[in-house]
Amino acid sequence: MAVAKTVTRTVKKAPASVTKTSAIQEKYTKTAILNEISGNTDLTKRQVSAVLDELTSIIERHMKKRGVGEFTLPGLLKIKTVKRPARPARKNVPNPFKPGEVMDIPKKPATTRVKILPLKKLKEFVL
Repeated sequence: MAVAKTVTRTVKKAPASVTKTSAIQEKYTKTAILNEISGNTDLTKRQVSAVLDELTSIIERHMKKRGVGEFTLPGLLKIKTVKRPARPARKNVPNPFKPGEVMDIPKKPATTRVKILPLKKLKEFVL
């Protein structure tokens, strides 16, 4: 007796349906954001608030003085710290606003700045 051949076919999945969202006309407050997220998910407002608080805590721990200094919210944005060096004081610098007059520029200490970079998905939202 002959054994029947089994043929396996790969089934192509239909592309995930992209739901078209409407633009929001007014700036949301924290309460409005909580209401929107809890309305669109199975979470309560309290649970959504806890998630946002935990996200804030995670970002804070990344950005602290001895932290990594960089946090990425996948697809949306990257937050990083940038160290700016100290600037020395300068004396007798020509004043660009009053020709012929000189001025003194005080020194500036080294600082750490926060830089927020948009990632691909966030850039696509705007375009």
